[in-house]
Amino acid sequence: MTEIRTPRLLLRRWSPDDDLAPLADIQADPVVMQYIGDGAPRSLDESAEDIERWEEEWGDEGFGLFAVELLGSGELAGAVGLYVPDAPPRIAEHIGIQWRLARQFWGQGYASEAAQATLEFALQDRGIDRVVAATAPGDTSSAKVLDKLGMSFTGEDEGFRLYAIDLTEYEG
Repeated sequence: MTEIRTPRLLLRRWSPDDDLAPLADIQADPVVMQYIGDGAPRSLDESAEDIERWEEEWGDEGFGLFAVELLGSGELAGAVGLYVPDAPPRIAEHIGIQWRLARQFWGQGYASEAAQATLEFALQDRGIDRVVAATAPGDTSSAKVLDKLGMSFTGEDEGFRLYAIDLTEYEG
């Protein structure tokens, strides 16, 4: 089982029995979800489908979204990880990074900490040499995380701001 420990977080695979209810609470928050997918909150059933899809990606791709757990409390803070985007076209079929955290964990550096560990995993454990990301124009918080990661703005496509990093130059 793939696990990554950072100073404050445990990135681990999903346990539907333990993680479904807290993930559903996170994804039911319209503010959390405003820049993810179509921007709509997700139901309990949709959150169950997300966990199932993320676990399938681990089997199919050798990577996926991790559950992000706080080491101190064991509380599920959200999700972070790698995926293969299907849109926008300029990044489709590349390997992307994404995250979503419960609102109470915003502004504490957890997204940056988890995303940095994910980039290190991509390079060191999976041999991935380039990672991309897409943000909505108003998602300044995610743009700040991408800047902290050293990802470069590469242009726009279908209304999204695109970023990329060559992991062979990544300095963590």
